[in-house]
Amino acid sequence: MATSTRTTIQTHLGAKAEALLGFHSPKISKDRLHLPGPDFIDRVWIGSDRNIRVLTNLRRLFDHGRLGRTGYLSILPVDQGIEHAAGASFAKNPDYFDGENIVKLAIEGGCNAVASTYGVLGAVARKYAHKIPFIVKLNHNELLSYPNKFDQIFFGTVKESYEMGAAAVQALLRRIQGEPSGSHRVELATELVVRESTARPSTH
Repeated sequence: MATSTRTTIQTHLGAKAEALLGFHSPKISKDRLHLPGPDFIDRVWIGSDRNIRVLTNLRRLFDHGRLGRTGYLSILPVDQGIEHAAGASFAKNPDYFDGENIVKLAIEGGCNAVASTYGVLGAVARKYAHKIPFIVKLNHNELLSYPNKFDQIFFGTVKESYEMGAAAVQALLRRIQGEPSGSHRVELATELVVRESTARPSTH
């Protein structure tokens, strides 16, 4: 590390600089760590029980973007949906009310992947799923009912995410300690409405 860079970091860390930068007593030797690298999939994951589809999608993630083939990942996560409404997150930058701009930002930033909700990514999947790996969030709290309940609802499935071209999915599994348990759910059912055509019957 260049001296000037280290000095700058020390300035930002202040009194904690020596404790954070001067640590030389690791409990595990660094030569026993699986460090990132261009061969990370073959070196670390190839001997696991992950199926071929999973390994292929891992390779998609690690090969894409500015950090492609370095073993490092840069993922843009934006949790926009019924739980985290766009108004709460993007009121100061209304362009991001449009979920497409979230994906555009990830592409322009050279990210390995973009992670967002089923609705956001599903709305633009046909246009962008082949341009950047998608990580689809399947569930989140519904805040439509009152009083609000902390109850994780699945708004999409693994199969649906796979069909939209996602490289991976995510779901919140851990309930934060102290949160009250949800007692009910609100499900948004879809209904197919078929109307009689007003066009004249074809003569062919």
